[in-house]
Amino acid sequence: MERPAPLPDTETHSEGFRANRAARQTVLHEDYVELIADLLDEGQEARQVDLAERLGVSQPTVAKMLVRLGQEGLVVRKPYRGIFLTPAGREMADKVKARHRVVETFLLALGVSPDNARIDAEGLEHYVGTETLEAFRIAMRADISNFMKKARNNDSPA
Repeated sequence: MERPAPLPDTETHSEGFRANRAARQTVLHEDYVELIADLLDEGQEARQVDLAERLGVSQPTVAKMLVRLGQEGLVVRKPYRGIFLTPAGREMADKVKARHRVVETFLLALGVSPDNARIDAEGLEHYVGTETLEAFRIAMRADISNFMKKARNNDSPA
């Protein structure tokens, strides 16, 4: 059995925990603005009922979050017209969507099924760092999907 690597130095170790806490604080905000952007980009209205249904939460939960997002300048609500992103909200949504695309594409290149890649990317996109995203991009440019196909073929029983 392989021995685990020794603990990193205190600063490096604590940085991982700090980054994780920071990501957790923004996950919900990012999920909401990403979904609102997706609905609007498809020509649909972003309504409270739509968000609740797609996020699998109650309408009161959505209402509370929309108040917070409004206070943070990410969304505006127009009576009888739904929810819209402010420029800051659109910028956040675009960044999240870009991270999501990279993570999902990387997972697909690894051979993860499309459904699982989409589900897993939805969580990973919030936690993956800039350096890791760039490593994913480099791996994809180097045709990691071809590498993975060969690796899977070599691992299959003869």
